[in-house]
Amino acid sequence: MSNQFSKLGITAPILKSLADLEIATPTEIQEKTIPILLNKADDFVGLAKTGTGKTAAFGLPLLQLIKSDNQNIQVVILVPTRELGHQIFSNMETFAKYLPEVSIAATCGGIPIKPQIERLSKPTHIVIATPGRLIDLIKRNAINIKEAKYLVLDEADEMITALKDGLDEIIVALPKSRRTLLFSATMPGTIKQLIQNYMSKHVTQVSADMKTVGNNSIDHQYLVVDPIEKLNILMHFLTSREGQRGIIFCKTKAAVNKLAKNLAINRFSSGALHGSLTQPIRDRIMEQFREGHINILVATDLAARGIDVKEVSYVVNYHLPDVYEAYVHRSGRTARAGANGLSLTILQKEEIIELADFQKELGITFTEFKKPDNQSIEDNNVFLWAKQIFKTKPNNEISPVLKDKIKTVFHHLTKDELIEKMLANHLLQNKNEVLIKAKTPVKKKK
Repeated sequence: MSNQFSKLGITAPILKSLADLEIATPTEIQEKTIPILLNKADDFVGLAKTGTGKTAAFGLPLLQLIKSDNQNIQVVILVPTRELGHQIFSNMETFAKYLPEVSIAATCGGIPIKPQIERLSKPTHIVIATPGRLIDLIKRNAINIKEAKYLVLDEADEMITALKDGLDEIIVALPKSRRTLLFSATMPGTIKQLIQNYMSKHVTQVSADMKTVGNNSIDHQYLVVDPIEKLNILMHFLTSREGQRGIIFCKTKAAVNKLAKNLAINRFSSGALHGSLTQPIRDRIMEQFREGHINILVATDLAARGIDVKEVSYVVNYHLPDVYEAYVHRSGRTARAGANGLSLTILQKEEIIELADFQKELGITFTEFKKPDNQSIEDNNVFLWAKQIFKTKPNNEISPVLKDKIKTVFHHLTKDELIEKMLANHLLQNKNEVLIKAKTPVKKKK
């Protein structure tokens, strides 16, 4: 059992679950947070970047503070996305392995509400919810949080819009005597306003690992491209990282779908993740990513929240994020659990000026990624073309007579000769296509 967690005040049943998970040393945010939550009664603000163990920082002490003989909901944990909600639910269930008397439920949007209402009719101590779904349950009188002792706002900086619209409704349903715990990776002005409006004057604040966006294990690099070459350069990079797991971030759902389609055409092992997908589809894609059946995830910022996969070698910012905080969360998907990682930002020339602002605001240094030359990109595209041929399924509808005729054409060629001729033909076709495009007059707009 972990003696270090024991010194923080964690009791034997939870220590046993940590031992099963082989978690022996608390992170900085856990070390600073756990004793305060166990021994003080003030509201609390915890600042730490993603991947530093915030869930255990609040989850372990709250499990310990639950009064199991009280059948009411005692803890409400609000999260920005379904994925993060289910991740926290899974973590809390694991931490509570030897606390069978503690009951935990997840009530996030995107899945049918009726089973959740049914679940909440049974004794429940901890509820993990997205704001919209919790408000829906409150309006239906399907949940009672009037006896809750703790409200946790996790990843609060990503929940600002949802909280602005609905926090008042949630606060009304909670007792005034509750204790509010807020956790965030960044501290924008909107969070400061939220603290001022909804938390008591007696707030204990701690921060950990806030000097930079990441740790020394994240290598922040950038690459400047012309729009026409952006996809080809990305595919060149992905080929160089074949077999490694990575996440590519786009600004919009449409951009995610378009890029994922192009990667699929070129036979990259990838999947798309955005808010318009149904929950079963999102769950299936995430499971494929976690299990290694797909290596590349193309995602929007919000959809990617809650992705906690240790072996993510790199993230690619295919579009520069609009806000600094988004970069914090994107880059935080890699270099988890002490591993090294790369955060590569692909820029257009007019965006270079923005990079200096990101460096200044986040306290990080970007180095330039070596851009592949035109020959390397062309070679990579030919390689991808070869992969397309290799992975194409045979067409069984082609007549045997035609197949025999084709075989007669090629039968005297060796394998090497056939490959050389196919390559020459492919390169010639590409050259002709470029010439045709160059000769085609551009239609002037009337």
